[in-house]
Amino acid sequence: MSEVNGFSIKQTSEQTGLSDDTIRYYEKIGLLPRAERKANGHRVYRSEDINSMNIILCLKKTGMSLDDMKPYLHLSYGDDLTEFPELYRMLQDHKKNIENQIVELQIIVDFINIKLNRKNVNDSKIH
Repeated sequence: MSEVNGFSIKQTSEQTGLSDDTIRYYEKIGLLPRAERKANGHRVYRSEDINSMNIILCLKKTGMSLDDMKPYLHLSYGDDLTEFPELYRMLQDHKKNIENQIVELQIIVDFINIKLNRKNVNDSKIH
């Protein structure tokens, strides 16, 4: 199936890493628009749908809930987020939480590095 005609659910799954069931679920809960259907009833996805799925994956990795994602996915790509003050504030807050997590994770990485370096120093004293 070519991109002009769209992508099957299997092709979409392969491109996004989402399972067929997850894609269907996201449609069911309204996170994604209902896929168009071919005459035989098979779903057909467009590049825009795949882009939306990639946005979902990105936001999911940040810990954003599916319910919190919905308003952002209903915006057009070219929409100015500042025209939606509540969404803008929510995304700013979410970004701040991610930045705080990064700081906390860096502290953990630094601690692990100290432990690893101490082991290497101790190992070199033995030899």
